[in-house]
Amino acid sequence: MIDELTLRGVRLTIQRRVIVETIQDATEHLDAASLLERSREREPSIDRATVYRTIELLKKLRLIDELDLMHLHGEKHYYEVKTRQDHIHLACFKCGRIEEYASPMFERLKTEIVSQTGFEIRVARLELGGFCRECSVRARETTGAA
Repeated sequence: MIDELTLRGVRLTIQRRVIVETIQDATEHLDAASLLERSREREPSIDRATVYRTIELLKKLRLIDELDLMHLHGEKHYYEVKTRQDHIHLACFKCGRIEEYASPMFERLKTEIVSQTGFEIRVARLELGGFCRECSVRARETTGAA
């Protein structure tokens, strides 16, 4: 993303660079508070407004995606680097983990929708809410269910 921002002539302050690198290096989806916290570990002078302005800039330039996972802890927005392959988000109600799942079947479904309706898909987002493997196993162990 740093190279893309430079190519587009975006001024990269130290704070903005740290925020972008933090998003890029994340191994999980981050909300704004987590992004602020992690960015401050690298650069303590970063403030909340700078994080939100940088998020808005990256969304406007289509370099990150915003996930609106309303069923997780109230109104919660997460951010991830834009990928070339659409994927499904699996959100756990219990622990809040967000997993990504990509499947050729999802790609075939999009192709089928286009061919049957003529609809030009620009954004494909699918979110499934439930319980991750670990939380499901723990629940079965606690209740004694098979």
